[in-house]
Amino acid sequence: MKVKVLKKVDNEYKIEIEGSTHGLCNLITKRLLDDKRVDFAGYDVPHPLAASPVIYMKMKGKAKPEDAILEAIEKAKEANEAFGKELDRVFKA
Repeated sequence: MKVKVLKKVDNEYKIEIEGSTHGLCNLITKRLLDDKRVDFAGYDVPHPLAASPVIYMKMKGKAKPEDAILEAIEKAKEANEAFGKELDRVFKA
């Protein structure tokens, strides 16, 4: 998986995630939208045959987009770990 910054202007950020899927982009976008500092977040798959979705976001005020996306990814990892532990518990029962 390769990440490329397409746009970085003050409080706006646009990144391309080569080899990603709707699932990952949807998860990251959802976590971004949970952040009160984020004004807008979404993603697009410009071409269905090229697996390179683009996540775009705009921040409120002077908040840094880089901080918000790193925190969103960390929250997604934590949710994934919690889900994995719950699955282990259920499957062992």
